Amino acid sequence: MGKRLPHTPRSQIRSALRQLWMRSRERAAALKRAGRRCEQCGSKDHLEVHHLEPPDWNLMLEYIQRHLLQEPDKLEVLCRECHEEEG
Repeated sequence: MGKRLPHTPRSQIRSALRQLWMRSRERAAALKRAGRRCEQCGSKDHLEVHHLEPPDWNLMLEYIQRHLLQEPDKLEVLCRECHEEEG
């Protein structure tokens, strides 16, 4: 039986991205620009920020899994100074 590698589920990645988005400066700036009102009807209730050009979430999740959440044998533990030297 082979050794099981750690795996971060897509739902956890999606949740982290959502938290990042909810705290983003871009989202806050859009709300401020709109006067914290719906830009279609003027309501102040239950506001959400809509992407006019929606991101490709599947592509983003795939990229994160492939390039950021790599297998442990493709990761190296370094102190801050050595990590900065590596780039």
